[in-house]
Amino acid sequence: MTAFKLAVVSAGLSKPSSTRLLADRLAEATVRRLGEEGRQAEVAVIELRDLAVDIANNFVTGFPAAALREAIGTVTEADAVIAVTPIFTASYSGLFKSFFDVIDHDALTGKPVLIAATGGTARHSLALEHAVRPLFSYLRAVVLPTAVYAATDDWGTAGDALTDGLPGRIERAAGELAGLLAGHGPVAGAAVPEQVVPFAEQLAALRV
Repeated sequence: MTAFKLAVVSAGLSKPSSTRLLADRLAEATVRRLGEEGRQAEVAVIELRDLAVDIANNFVTGFPAAALREAIGTVTEADAVIAVTPIFTASYSGLFKSFFDVIDHDALTGKPVLIAATGGTARHSLALEHAVRPLFSYLRAVVLPTAVYAATDDWGTAGDALTDGLPGRIERAAGELAGLLAGHGPVAGAAVPEQVVPFAEQLAALRV
């Protein structure tokens, strides 16, 4: 049975970043939920910070450099996309928007997209609904019902599928994406017990 191709787009600017951390958590949960359905997934992560210059040059020249061309191909050929952006000034980052601007507007038609974002406070969570979701709706993607927002205070906080805790939101969104890919429509996911790890420790684990 052919494995699903899952493209993960992270627009975090720092290294390590909470945006990449959230993207990894969503991808891991989705792969696990697909495994429960007897399906496999190949995950390709795109770090937009590494493509910033190529994206800017593409707007000027109209031609993508090799690395950007490969990233675009990864997204357009994927069976589903997990797209995660930091929230700046109550909206997605300019880098995040610019990347999807250089992709053909018809390339995401009908493609499942799980949207997520990070920010300093919970006050910015509505940016997912008034900015990120409309962007992918315009591109005619199939945007999953559950959007996942992670404020700084959400990291290291326990939760389950019956609460608004971050682990529960991740599980619910991953369950919806896995269910859609497996062919029986979006489904709510039950949370898996998760050890509470301080945010600083989670970021430190990403350092190379």
